[in-house]
Amino acid sequence: MFFWFLSYLLILIMVLVSVAFITLLERKMLGYIQIRKGPNKVGVLGLFQPFSDAIKLFIKELSSLETYNLYPFLFSPIFGLSMALILWMLYPSLYYFIDMKWGVLFFLSCSSVSVYSILVAGWSSNSKYAILGAYRGVAQTISYEVSFALILFSLLMITSSFNLKEINNYQLLGSIGIFMFPLLMVWFSSCLAETNRTPFDFTEGESELVSGFNVEYMGVGFALIFMAEYANIILMSMMTAVLFFGPFFISLKVMMFSILFLWVRGSYPRFRYDKLMNLAWKMYLPLALNYVMIVLSMKTIFILY
Repeated sequence: MFFWFLSYLLILIMVLVSVAFITLLERKMLGYIQIRKGPNKVGVLGLFQPFSDAIKLFIKELSSLETYNLYPFLFSPIFGLSMALILWMLYPSLYYFIDMKWGVLFFLSCSSVSVYSILVAGWSSNSKYAILGAYRGVAQTISYEVSFALILFSLLMITSSFNLKEINNYQLLGSIGIFMFPLLMVWFSSCLAETNRTPFDFTEGESELVSGFNVEYMGVGFALIFMAEYANIILMSMMTAVLFFGPFFISLKVMMFSILFLWVRGSYPRFRYDKLMNLAWKMYLPLALNYVMIVLSMKTIFILY
């Protein structure tokens, strides 16, 4: 138990360090994509920028707002980051990995609950812009979570297991992502919506919501929300690598998918809100349902013959 806790603690430390430097990677990539210079050039290759950002945010004064609900306002960023870090228990490490029998159910439960941090943050701020961002976040979650769960259902029927280690080992001879490429594309765009990233960053739409649900946050609260978002990017990259591409070179695959998240941000503008609803309900949901039927039919044929 002690060694498992030590292993999990080490993973958390590595994730938090990765969160710091993925912000620098994002600035560098956006700087090259948009042909502009910025904080990615400060100091030695911009390496001190993540540390200066952290120091600035954590020593910043917290202003007292007149109308906010104090305890939910303070609790929601902590809850959001906690959900992002708890899910790293699922990481299939070679050393003292917690072999969770119902790992995929645990992932679905925690990722669904994490939307409450956005809802409570928007509601407790008592700001019109913040509550609009929170409403949009909830509606967005309802839209893609259904197809999100059905994609996982197809994978579970193929592997006949909820255990991430068994799903990983099932792909020793071939990756599910190669044979189910359309489903992989739907999964990845759903991951963009799950992490509130461009082109689905409706909860933080700067052009129409003035930063959305986190508009009233400053200092430590803003830093925790920021850290939760980037921790979720790395987490969803890890889940994509494990569920679709098997056990080899997981760290390299996680890095590649994280870069893809940043590349999409530099390449696409924000979607219109009604277009996401149309995409989720009229395209992703029928596609995911069709794949469920195809996989179910194939499993039935294999069992019979």
